[in-house]
This record gives sequence, structure tokens and C-alpha cells, in this order.
Amino acid sequence: MQTTSLDLAPQAAEVARVIAGVRDDQLTDPTPCAGTPVAAILDHFDGLTVAFRKAAEKAELAGGPSADAAHLPADWRTRLPAQLDALVAAWGEPAAWEGMTDIAGMRMPAGAAGVVAVNEVLVHGWDLAVATGQTYQADPVVAQACLEFGKGFAVGAPEARDQIYGPVVPVPSDAPVFDRLLGQTGRDPRWTPR
Repeated sequence: MQTTSLDLAPQAAEVARVIAGVRDDQLTDPTPCAGTPVAAILDHFDGLTVAFRKAAEKAELAGGPSADAAHLPADWRTRLPAQLDALVAAWGEPAAWEGMTDIAGMRMPAGAAGVVAVNEVLVHGWDLAVATGQTYQADPVVAQACLEFGKGFAVGAPEARDQIYGPVVPVPSDAPVFDRLLGQTGRDPRWTPR
């Protein structure tokens, strides 16, 4: 379980840069998440930034994030960077990492929810970047924490892991940390659009 906080700011800034680089003609393009186009990943960011901010604040929120292109808000270009900033601010409070919290109807240690939040930002940011032909930098500290959490999650709760990720993609044990994390989350680090 995560007992110390992580700084979400560098990764959130990288994701905001990627979001700014998404063109309108790319919204229907495929992503590494099968059957989930770019617009649906953006919609997922819309929901997850709110859900995980509420988890940091220990505030209740009915339901969880979706990933539906039809629900992408028209103002996503301004809305998502603002919501990423609010997410960073919420998890920047030391109290956010303490005690228990709720996310998408599940009760869990707040420290674990914080790692899941940064994992969502980190991995889905990569999904968007590779789908739209952009470069992407993973924060090495965040990537390492997410990899360790993911390995523990796969061992401790394999059924839950299988509900949110695709099958593990084998990645060499000496591959970069972020590539190993991508494999753990069911992504091929070498994925490219069509």
C-alpha cells in the first residue's frame, strides 16, 4: 500500500500537453484500448479527473468514469486541463493520502486510490499520445510506483485486475520501467495506430 504521496503535477502537465495536441480529425482514431477511440479516452479523462479528485477530498460521487465518445463534452479542450490541475491540487494535500476513501463505489485506502489516480493519468496519457502520433514522457518515479502497485494488484486481486485491464502483454524483464507497466496494464509498448 502507498504510504507516501506522489507528485501528480509533472505527469498531469505532460498529459495536458498531449490533450492540447489532439486534432479534431483524430477523435475517431483507434487507441491501444481496443474499441475505444480517442474521443472515448478523452471522455474517460473527463470522468476520472473528477472521480479521483473527489476521492482525494473524501467526497462522495455517484458512479464512476465512463469511456464513451458520445459523452465527450464540447468544451473538453479547456475543461480537461483545468480538471487535471484540480486533480493535482487535491492530491497535493497530505490528508488526501491518509485514511480511507471511495472511488467508483469501492472503498479503499486513500494511498492506494492516489496511486490508481496517477496510474490512470500516466497510462491513458500514453494511450492518447501514441494514438495521435505525439511524443510522451513518463515520470520515472510515478512509473516505478505504478509498476510496483500493479504487480501487487495482479497478485492480490487478480479478478479485479482482469476487470479493468486486458491480458498482460509479455515485456522483457530488462525493458524500461514504463514499458513493463504498459505490459502489466495489457498494452503493447510497441503499439502504433493502423
